[in-house]
Formats: sequence, structure tokens, C-alpha cells
Amino acid sequence: MTYENLDTELVNALLGNGRESLRSLGEQLDVSVTTVSNHLNDLEEAGAIKGYTPIVNYDRLGYDVTAILQLKVEGQGLPDITETLRSEPQIVSIYETTGDYDIIAIGNFRDSDDMNDQIKRILGDTDVQESNTSVVLNSVSEYEQFTVDDGQDD
Repeated sequence: MTYENLDTELVNALLGNGRESLRSLGEQLDVSVTTVSNHLNDLEEAGAIKGYTPIVNYDRLGYDVTAILQLKVEGQGLPDITETLRSEPQIVSIYETTGDYDIIAIGNFRDSDDMNDQIKRILGDTDVQESNTSVVLNSVSEYEQFTVDDGQDD
């Protein structure tokens, strides 16, 4: 393996198993444990790898309702609304977007009453001009990752 593609191969190996040991990664990639460790540290410092997080099945933990909130926000209020959403414990993703809505947020809730309570709290903010909430009926694909291309044409 050339070091030129090592970071890409390392990221792809971690996508397969984020709990893989440094020794095992070194064996897979045919490099030393020290080389793997150094490259991982570099990737972390560069922000290319932000952590090693379990994929949680919220349904199995009693959060049976997933909702997608679309919010149209008064221009000056965007930072405040995104910060409010970040402070809501059951909101798991927040995106500032183009199009009809300024923010799309995804939350996992115990039930529809729990969802309703949190959404009402969010919509009580005067900077929220309009909203649309969709309840997810079935998650077909979630938390999917893709292997990273090394950027070189073969």
C-alpha cells in the first residue's frame, strides 16, 4: 500500500468497523500500528474524522416517532432558532437549507404527545414564520455511509 492512498483506505476500513483495533487496521492496510495511529491522529486533527459513535436504534429504546420539521424563519432569527433546536435533546439533526424552508430538523420522540410538546415549544418562537412537520412512517435507509474515493482516476 502506498501512503498516498492510506488515509482513504483507513477511512474506508473504519466505515466497515469503527471499533477495529489499530493492530488489525495495520494488518489490513499492510502498515505499522504507529503509521495507522499517526494517520488517524492527523485525520482527527483535520476534522475528517469527528469521533467514533455508535449507531443507536431509537425505536428499540422507546422513541417510536421520528419527525421531520421544516421551518421558515425570519432572517435575523436563524442563529437563535438553530441554537434552540440544538438545545432540544431529541432533535438529532439540523440543517440550514435553500428552498422553501430555511431549516430542516429531524427528531426522535417517545410518542406523538412528546413530539407535539417539543414542536409547540419550538413553534412558539416568533421568528418561526411557517412550519411543516412530517412523521416518518418507515425508515428505509438511515445512517448509511459510503466509501471514500481517493480522487484519482484509474
